[in-house]
Amino acid sequence: MIRAILQTNTGLDARLHCMGADMPAIIGAGGIKNHKIEGDHATPAGIWPLRRVFYRADRVPSPVCHLPVEPLGPHDGWCDDPAHPDYNRHITLPHPARHERLWRDDHVYDILVVLGYNDDPVQSGRGSAIFLHLPPRGGRPTEGCVAVAEALLRQLLAAGLGEIEVRPA
Repeated sequence: MIRAILQTNTGLDARLHCMGADMPAIIGAGGIKNHKIEGDHATPAGIWPLRRVFYRADRVPSPVCHLPVEPLGPHDGWCDDPAHPDYNRHITLPHPARHERLWRDDHVYDILVVLGYNDDPVQSGRGSAIFLHLPPRGGRPTEGCVAVAEALLRQLLAAGLGEIEVRPA
């Protein structure tokens, strides 16, 4: 299993170190935090396994990887409501609790890797929907996820990336 190490000093200079290469990455506007809470826009520090991959089959080909891969559909979502039993879980829309749509108009979730953060067990309010995905337009920060260019993400998945270690530099 390959581990990528993400390091940053300010949140604006995130670098992903993997397979002998140093690559640019984008993280949350709140930087890296040891004690993430829902809505703080921080990327949680720790070692996070890659759980599964979703992709927009209407836009991009399926990534080659060892993880389970599923095409996204218009009814895919992720619950981000700390008061709901489905908190930090994949859901089907419509859903009664606050949630994020995974079928987006932009291309950020054209390839979406679910990171194993706050999922075993889920703790209410500790953060949800922490993914590895494609970068927002204009290099804007994420809401707490890790983002890398599509070619790099495909390369890492094909090489057997299994976990990401997120830590301050």
